[in-house]
Amino acid sequence: MYEMYSNTDIITRFKATDTEPVYISTIHGELVYYSNRSPKKNTPNEDALAVIPVDDETIILVVADGIGGMSDGEEASKIVIQSLISAVANIKSSVRESILDGIDEANEKISSRNVRAGTTVSIAELSGNKLRTYHAGDSLILLTDKHGDMRYESLSHSPVGYGLMCGAFDKEQAMKHPERNLIYNYVGCEDNHINIGPVLDLSDNDTLILSSEALPDNIYNKEICKFICKEPLLDAIGKLIDQCNLNMEMPLHDRCCHPDDFTLISFRKKIEKL
Repeated sequence: MYEMYSNTDIITRFKATDTEPVYISTIHGELVYYSNRSPKKNTPNEDALAVIPVDDETIILVVADGIGGMSDGEEASKIVIQSLISAVANIKSSVRESILDGIDEANEKISSRNVRAGTTVSIAELSGNKLRTYHAGDSLILLTDKHGDMRYESLSHSPVGYGLMCGAFDKEQAMKHPERNLIYNYVGCEDNHINIGPVLDLSDNDTLILSSEALPDNIYNKEICKFICKEPLLDAIGKLIDQCNLNMEMPLHDRCCHPDDFTLISFRKKIEKL
């Protein structure tokens, strides 16, 4: 679905039940977003997303995955989105510092509630041809080039993520690991911390994905890269979403799939040629 966009509008999605991805064309590049609850539940979608334009050079993308099993995951994901929007609207020194201030504010608000709640968060700061990422938890940030080669993937703050990093097991073993859904770090926990990625130069047709854990829990990252490199962005993301939803409904014989709320933002950079 195509949607008109003014390049200054803030987009948010809370408790969404999207049936198809939405495509918008911005001065920053092409963008597709989607959010829907798990096919295996009737309770509200606990994920949230935001597209936050800063100026003609900079845009911020956010995916927050309210933690299932806690009493108020949907409210936690909403709080982190709203805190980031507020912080970015009042930039004091830099976009980076405002993002960190927004996360700190959200962490304090969530932690001070009288209910047990938390959310992961994945953030992309896109400025010109530069990308910087921020994340806490196990939501995915993935950057691939036009050939489908992975340029960057975030590290899940979980036993499985750290096990992969140190070579204790491979991706196939990770997909089936009994502790796959445990996480050490999220917004709302006492010792929350934010992983800040390196500044990356974007090339023509590089494609970025931010997603809640439903995507990496049901499709390997290398497969995700192959899905999105060969077609126009809306078509590619539509097929990726269809495959992920199918895997959640009908698990494949060679992996353990995990039905979950599913939220995604994808961005493709078009570099102007002089």
